[in-house]
Order: sequence, then structure tokens, then C-alpha cells
Amino acid sequence: MVWWWMFFAVFILAMLALDLGVFNRKSHVIKMKEALLWTLFWVTLALMFGTGIYFFYGHGKAMEFLAGYLIEYSLSIDNLFVFMMIFRFFNVPHAYEHQALFWGILMALVTRGVFIFAGVALINTFSWVMYIFGAFLIFTGIKMALNKQTEVHPDKNIAIKLLRYIMPVTNRFSGAKFFIMKGDIRYATPMLAVLLALETTDILFAIDSIPAVLAISKDPFIIYTSNVFAILGLRSLFFAISGLMKLFHLLHYGLAAILTFVGVKMLIEDFFHVPVAASLLVIISILAVSIVSSVIWPDLKNEEGEVPPVTMKE
Repeated sequence: MVWWWMFFAVFILAMLALDLGVFNRKSHVIKMKEALLWTLFWVTLALMFGTGIYFFYGHGKAMEFLAGYLIEYSLSIDNLFVFMMIFRFFNVPHAYEHQALFWGILMALVTRGVFIFAGVALINTFSWVMYIFGAFLIFTGIKMALNKQTEVHPDKNIAIKLLRYIMPVTNRFSGAKFFIMKGDIRYATPMLAVLLALETTDILFAIDSIPAVLAISKDPFIIYTSNVFAILGLRSLFFAISGLMKLFHLLHYGLAAILTFVGVKMLIEDFFHVPVAASLLVIISILAVSIVSSVIWPDLKNEEGEVPPVTMKE
């Protein structure tokens, strides 16, 4: 398993270096075709990795990886609404959105790892923590279903307030730079504030998504790799569907149902075991129903030009 960890780390770092250093070395606006191709690329890589797990570790681990990947990826779709609002708030030029998401995701790889290992350690040490996670997911699912709209206020973000307290922040972007020098004084650019907003928002998302994946698997390798592949595909997915988000206006109900389902699964685990294959079927069915329903019954308000509702996990 150590060799798998080493291989995975080297592979991911190589792909990120290739992404930023070769294919996206110059800032540019990501077109729909390019975004769809990158989305297909990352999804294909995830499926190939899952196939490798199947051959080396068996059917059970492969199913755990796929279920964890679907949960994380589906929750990430809802999170894209919030990322869009952050970009709108800071008036981020479209050409710099890719860099902002790239560095935000790179930081998320570290924080997700910390949360995952901490969560697994807690469950292995204190089995009753599963009940707390389960109850929290049910609460979050109900809250998500009832609260369709939540405003996003990056200006009230504690990390951004701390940044402004530590050093001056300019009002204008300077390319994709995080810092610039004016005379002898170093200034932070709005790009750094955007990065902090994205990262602190992702931490809030992780509080929901990681316990959800823990309901599927207790293997740190399976949990972390499924998370990584999901968030790596998040960047390209953002550009692929940012213009089509109004079509998924019922998706948050499906995500609420998924969170509630995995929460119940955690609560009854000691009394009734839900097979991973059954969990995977439930997740896929809920996603399919919510997406198809959104297309059949479109949101007329959003078709008239209103901003799509944002679900902010607190």
C-alpha cells in the first residue's frame, strides 16, 4: 500500500505540473469545448484508477472508490454555484479563473488529507463518532432541502479580514500574481483574497463531504484518492457547466437526499449493513432523478435571467 501512496502522489503532482506548466501556462478564457475535454479527461483517469483498484484490491474496494467518487463529485457540482458567486463578488477576469481554481484545489488537496486522516483516526479510536457524523449529515441534508437560497458574503470571511489586517491589499488585479511591490511595500492582490475565499469555502464543504464518504469506506487511501480525483475534475467541470447551471435547479434536493441517506446509513451500520453496491445504486438513482426532473420542470424564474440559487454549507 505504501507503493500505491507514492505512485499516486507522484502521478498527481506530475499531472498538476503538466496542467499549469504546459497546457495552461498562459492565462486564457476556458471555452466550453476545452472544458468538456478536460472534464472527460479527469473522469476517464478516475475510472482507470478505479479499474486498477479492482484488479489489485478486488471488487469491494473498487466499489467503495466509485461510490466515494460519485458522492464527492456530485456535492462538488452544487459547490460550483458558490465558486461562481465568489468570482462575481471579486470581479475576477475570466482569464484568471483557471489559476485561482488551480491553486485553490492544490491547497484543498492538503486540507482534505488532514481532515480525512483525522476523521478515520477518530472513528477507529471512538466508534461512537460515527453516530455524530450520521446525525450531522441528516441535519445538513434537511437544512439543504429547506434552505434553497443562502447569500454569500466573502467580505465577511475571517481569513480575508485577517489578510487585510496583516498587509495592504490592492483593488486591482495584476495578472495572476498574488503579491506586487509598490516602492518598498509589498501588497496583496485581489487574487490572493479570492484564493483565501475559495479555500475557506472548501473547508466548509469538506465538513459535509468527508463524513459522507466515511459512510462508504474507512480506508484512508480509498477516501483520499476518491476526493482528489473529484476535486481535480472540479475545475474543468466549473467551466463546462457554468453557463448551464440554471438547468440543475433541483439538484440541491438530490444532494440533500444523498446526505440524508448516508447519514442514516451511518446510524444503522451496527444494526443493518447496507452493501456498497446498494449505496452506489441509490446515489446514482437520486442524482439521475434530480437532474432529469430539473430538465423536465425547468425553473422559469432563472430562465428569465435571475441568478441561480446558491447553497452555502455552513
